[in-house]
Amino acid sequence: MTGTTATVTAARPPLRGWRDWRAWPDNLIRLWRRSLRFRTVMITLALTALTIMIACVWMALAIQDDLFRSRLTQVLSDAQRATLAAQTTLDASEPQGDTVQLQNLMRSVTDQLAQQSTSDMIAAFRIDTAASAIAPQNFTSGGLTEDTVSDGLREMVQSDAGKQWWQSVVVPAPTGGGEVPGIIVGQQILVPDVGAYELYFAYDLSSASQTLGFIQGTLWVVGIALVLLIGAISWFVLRSVTTPIGEAAETSAMLASGELGVRLDVHGEDELATLGRSFNAMADSLESQIKELADLSLVQQRFVSDVSHELRTPLTTIRLAADMINDQRDDFDPSTARAAELLNAQVQRFETLLTDLLEISRYDAGSVQLELEATSLAHLAEDVIGSMQQVAEQHDTDVRLVAPGGYSPVEMDPRRIRRIVRNLLGNAIEHGEGRPIVVTVDSNQHAVALAVRDYGLGMDPVDAERVFDRFWRADPSRKRTLGGTGLGLSIALGDARLHGGELAVWSQLGGGSNFVLTLPRHDGRLSGPSPIPVDPGDDGASGSEALGLTQPIVLPDHDRAPAPRGGTS
Repeated sequence: MTGTTATVTAARPPLRGWRDWRAWPDNLIRLWRRSLRFRTVMITLALTALTIMIACVWMALAIQDDLFRSRLTQVLSDAQRATLAAQTTLDASEPQGDTVQLQNLMRSVTDQLAQQSTSDMIAAFRIDTAASAIAPQNFTSGGLTEDTVSDGLREMVQSDAGKQWWQSVVVPAPTGGGEVPGIIVGQQILVPDVGAYELYFAYDLSSASQTLGFIQGTLWVVGIALVLLIGAISWFVLRSVTTPIGEAAETSAMLASGELGVRLDVHGEDELATLGRSFNAMADSLESQIKELADLSLVQQRFVSDVSHELRTPLTTIRLAADMINDQRDDFDPSTARAAELLNAQVQRFETLLTDLLEISRYDAGSVQLELEATSLAHLAEDVIGSMQQVAEQHDTDVRLVAPGGYSPVEMDPRRIRRIVRNLLGNAIEHGEGRPIVVTVDSNQHAVALAVRDYGLGMDPVDAERVFDRFWRADPSRKRTLGGTGLGLSIALGDARLHGGELAVWSQLGGGSNFVLTLPRHDGRLSGPSPIPVDPGDDGASGSEALGLTQPIVLPDHDRAPAPRGGTS
């Protein structure tokens, strides 16, 4: 079996919708719901971005900590070396309390500290605050002042002469103006004949900060590039997977719509190719079986049509004979007369059944044509009620017509619509248990509708769903007083759909049934709600309550019509 390859075009939202930024949220939500590829790529990007962000933050913190510790170790070693060299010089000197020698010694130590240390910011402060005539003065260099050193650090340095202390602070920028992060290292030195001094070195960490900023910027650039690269890779990988899936979805939709010849274009030997071949095999099997069923249905339709036509001729002869015998039944004995009556009734029912079967065969063959004519649904309902008034009286049933609308002519096939109304009214009379029946006709700008409401036995929801099936009866043991064939509602549904309308039912056990026929005013299709709701909303009222629900309705002057001839309005 030869099939055609389906061509799939990815659905894209209209460009106009993306030009308006206010419509972006709705467009994105719609794209999220409809596109597996977009949803998967977005989830992949989100998870990848979160993972890379966590990794970058962790790496940045680890590098920052490592840079700081490396720099700290370096400055502590540098300060320790310079301090030891200065203390060695002080220990080797013998100033003997001479002020000039002490001043020269301190100047020499200061020069030595500047040479031994990589820091240009050095300061020394005498710990003993008592006045001394020979003690060298405090000194500072490179912008390091007494205010730069915190009180807490000075207390720690003063408390222990053998330890080295440090603290992270901000120090003056080497180029002048502003401040940069730095470290101050402090410890004591001992000046002969004078006592202990606090010695501080301030180190600039701006170079480490610049290095850290460069590394962090590089990490973020690499992270963003990785996210975009992974997104692009995911998109292309998913495209190779979702494109065959999309083609399969569109092909299956076309197959479901009745295009049995469509097939998937299969390439390769992978799982998707296996799926495509299995799908094509399934489509071949479905096409073959559907064609077999269609051929069988066509044979059945032709059989019903041919048999119905062929039975017409002998049935006409039998009908004539039955009528002649029935007309002379008064001359027969009672049993023969009764047999003549039964024969005549069953021949009439057989003729009705043949007529319905012929109508059904026309529907199945698609050869039914409407004879449209501008008709008032309200007036048509009046005529049908009048024609069935005698049947209603035989069942002690009061049929009431309520017509607030539906008088304006609408294009319809009056013969078929009259048949629908007669069928609905006949069923209501037969199953109405002698209670009132309300026929309502109304209209709006889109449609006209007719409802037949009875308050009889009703049906449960399961039976209501099958009420339009051919030859189906809710209660097979119930006697048919009107000689129905079981095809009336099925034909009525076909007539309604042929007009582009609908026939709906509401029913409740013990609360009766409500059948609503809705016909479009224009274009042969319904474009709005029915003027009459399917659910009557009267909670199964019956008897005198039903009469109270159907009081006469005063029509506006422009839509006033003569009172119905059949029933009470």
